[in-house]
Amino acid sequence: MSKFKFVGEYEIRASKKMLYPYLSTASGLAQWFADDVNIDEDKIFTVIWDGEENKAKMVSHRTNSQVKFEFISEDEDPNFVEFKIDMNELTQSVFIRVTDYSDMDDAQELEELWESLMTNLREIVGG
Repeated sequence: MSKFKFVGEYEIRASKKMLYPYLSTASGLAQWFADDVNIDEDKIFTVIWDGEENKAKMVSHRTNSQVKFEFISEDEDPNFVEFKIDMNELTQSVFIRVTDYSDMDDAQELEELWESLMTNLREIVGG
């Protein structure tokens, strides 16, 4: 099955410094991204959606700027999700650019899913 790359950009009224822990830590992600997220001593994240566990590792990050999680599987082309925090210097608006690379290929469904997740995040950070 081929992979589908979804990219969405969402404005959030919060500072990059405030947003980063919600995108990069198990406790932050558990508040808005999944039903629960845990991390073990090997720094492997266990992301739980609808009772199903998915293992992921943080493969790259830049503090207050970007984080990328790659899901562990036998697949040579693994699923990943990447969050980039950008600021428009002119308007001082902060955006999160989400890249979701997975087997899910319904663009409309992905758009609705990420809009819902970002609404959850906005409610938490007040933005």
